[in-house]
Amino acid sequence: MRQRIKAILAQLLRAPIARTGARRIVAFLVLPFVGIVAAFGIAPDTTTDTIPRRQVLEELELPALSVALPDDARFWREERVRRDDTLGAVLSRLGVEDPDAFRQLRAERGARGIYQLAPGRTVRAQTNAEGKLFSLGYVSAGTAILVERNGETFSVRREPVALERRIQMGSGEIRSSLFAATDAANLADAVAIQIADIFSTDIDFHRDLRKGDRFSVLYEAFYDRGELVRTGRVLAAEFINNHKVYQGVWFQHGGEPGGYYTLEGRNIRKAFLRSPLEFTRISSGFTNARFHPVLQTWRAHRGIDYAAATGTRVRATGDGVVEFAGRQGGYGNLVVLRHQSQYTTWYGHLSGIARGLRKGSRVAQGEVIGYVGATGLASGPHLHYEFRIHNVHQNPLRVALPSAPPITDDRRPAFETATQPLGAHLALLRGTNLARLD
Repeated sequence: MRQRIKAILAQLLRAPIARTGARRIVAFLVLPFVGIVAAFGIAPDTTTDTIPRRQVLEELELPALSVALPDDARFWREERVRRDDTLGAVLSRLGVEDPDAFRQLRAERGARGIYQLAPGRTVRAQTNAEGKLFSLGYVSAGTAILVERNGETFSVRREPVALERRIQMGSGEIRSSLFAATDAANLADAVAIQIADIFSTDIDFHRDLRKGDRFSVLYEAFYDRGELVRTGRVLAAEFINNHKVYQGVWFQHGGEPGGYYTLEGRNIRKAFLRSPLEFTRISSGFTNARFHPVLQTWRAHRGIDYAAATGTRVRATGDGVVEFAGRQGGYGNLVVLRHQSQYTTWYGHLSGIARGLRKGSRVAQGEVIGYVGATGLASGPHLHYEFRIHNVHQNPLRVALPSAPPITDDRRPAFETATQPLGAHLALLRGTNLARLD
């Protein structure tokens, strides 16, 4: 068949062709035969490899590997602290098998800081092949704690660490509480407390939070060799509460005390905080008729009761002077502060009064003046808080609070230069689903 096709092709090619049409006919006739030739040339299942192959397995003898370690060889190892870790558990993962060292560390007063392990931090240990401990290192609150072996004893050295400052951003949404939202955004509790403090004169975090409220924050973070050691100051924050936007940026002029302002330069700080406690709940409000749980009678309640555990810190709601600090009737342990000339705040049922606080002492807004208790006519631990103007009781949750001074005209240029970048970052964060960004 192939020989016949070749002969036909040769004859056609030798014959004179006068027209172009004839060439086209030749091509038309030839192509099917070419396809047939190609098809026969690559038919499937055609065996083309006829070379025989044989699989050979051969075991090769390798020389034994041996690493000779010197007797004084030492190794550095690192381990991250896990939640609920103890020092013993960390040392075990580090390969430390040295009961004498562990016993001496427990007895050494200078090494106590190494027992205060924080999850996520790194512990470094130097040992030999048998697990004998030679050195131990840990960074706590910006201080490096270094434990070194000297013969059969250990010395402890504490050195300040040169921390790297970074600016970090975070945002989140309120589902149940501020702390739960900041935990979900992987933000430290110290950042959450500052957010609450910044907006405490506008938002009552005991009763004003709504599901779906959002926050954004820029804050300082300090690192040692890439490891977070502590968080610092909140530089800018935004809180959207019940669809109302609150913003605050940090500004400090020269060596003067700094503060938080709106982007327009209004001082966020009011003359008084809305609440003397950071986080708690209201157990009894301001009313003209309340059934007293101890006296078992109906009477007016001219203050706000905040339920909290005994020992919870009580803050001064404004700058002032101590007018009274001691025990007084049904109030139990009581602190009375006078602010300017017309305002007084009362803090009753305290378990204790801050050390050194006495009549005539000056206190600053936010300063701890006592601790929640159940002294006097109290059925359980709580703080009784009163706010008076010219000695007339006012509802602390509804009274209009005066503001602190705004940015002055002479400081306006410096303020705008410092705060405009912070405002731009807040605008960038708004509406994003960002959890945290370094």
